[in-house]
Amino acid sequence: MTASEFTFSGPRLRSGIRARIEARIDLDALRGNVRLLAQRANGAELMVVVKSNAYGHGLVRCARAALEAGAGWLGTAVPEEALALRRAGVGGRVLAWLWTPGGPFEEAVRARVDVSVSGFWDLAELRRAAARAGLRARVHLKADSGLGRNGCPPQEWPGLVAAALEAQSEGLIDIVGLWSHLAVADEVGHPSVAAQAAVFRDAVHHAEQAGVRPEVRHLANSSALFLAPGLPSDLIRVGIPAYGLSPSAEAGSARELGLRPVMTLAAFFSSVKRVPAGQGVGYGLEYRTQRETTLGLVPAGYFEGIPRRAAGTGAVLAAGKRRGIAGRVGMDQFVVDLSGDDASAGDEVLVFGPGDEGEPTAEELARAAGMIPYEVVAGIGAGVPRVYQEAG
Repeated sequence: MTASEFTFSGPRLRSGIRARIEARIDLDALRGNVRLLAQRANGAELMVVVKSNAYGHGLVRCARAALEAGAGWLGTAVPEEALALRRAGVGGRVLAWLWTPGGPFEEAVRARVDVSVSGFWDLAELRRAAARAGLRARVHLKADSGLGRNGCPPQEWPGLVAAALEAQSEGLIDIVGLWSHLAVADEVGHPSVAAQAAVFRDAVHHAEQAGVRPEVRHLANSSALFLAPGLPSDLIRVGIPAYGLSPSAEAGSARELGLRPVMTLAAFFSSVKRVPAGQGVGYGLEYRTQRETTLGLVPAGYFEGIPRRAAGTGAVLAAGKRRGIAGRVGMDQFVVDLSGDDASAGDEVLVFGPGDEGEPTAEELARAAGMIPYEVVAGIGAGVPRVYQEAG
């Protein structure tokens, strides 16, 4: 599909000035990934997680695209992002799960944001918020089935369920979900998966015996969708696969899973020059040219999200070929050795993308830098313009 078939929107066009670096977000690819994941969910509802600015892709635009593709739910970690969706006019069911004392509970109740409750303090704050709002809060009780982070521990679960049912009888809350989170779903056959599933089943059984009638029970996440089918989940939470990246090496590459990467990171040379053999490059002069060559300067660095650890191991696509990163990645620039080939200031450099033109993928860049793909895309700085692309 050519550029003329896309609609572009973003700071680059609004200002009339081309950005020195931009993240191109293919919303059609996101929609296709969501549809594929919904098929794999095998009848379970699908929650697309848009936390952390949709893994760096842009919260509101990606949330809308996910809903358009058939996702029934959206998930955020912090309530501020859930409320930002509501302020942008995004409807549908939205769950926020990472709360702190004094958080925006009342605003969430008024905005019809589902609230995860893991203990007695947050249930107490939510009850007060619901009373002030004069509305029933939608609650997902979270059990700690073994991850050891958020969630109610098993010994406190009966008391939390009883307190939540009391609040429900008072007309303050509706218990709409029971859930937990897996620790090692990205490893095939890891014994913790079965152990956590057993703890979660017990938690669900106790809650339902006590009188809870939830709309959804959810344990399965992205990795579990591919590697651990059959978990007790009628709602599956998917994150990184919606953005076209594999949740784990054991699940397979994005291409093997039928996913298409959504983000392409493109930059533009600010300088191209000939240098002699033996020219040092970058802080520490750790790189020296082997022969007379051409160096291209890219005006972006680790502040924009280019991994510093990619120096000497990572590659980019420039002047039609993959080229190594020469020397250290600086805060706001890095250098590419063009091996003597011609290039000009203003020429495009693809840092990563879907691989259609031979550019590295985010998965490849992550391996080169000793990272995971999540870090690569989520680490692209907020100052990098997101340019949205879609057919028509």
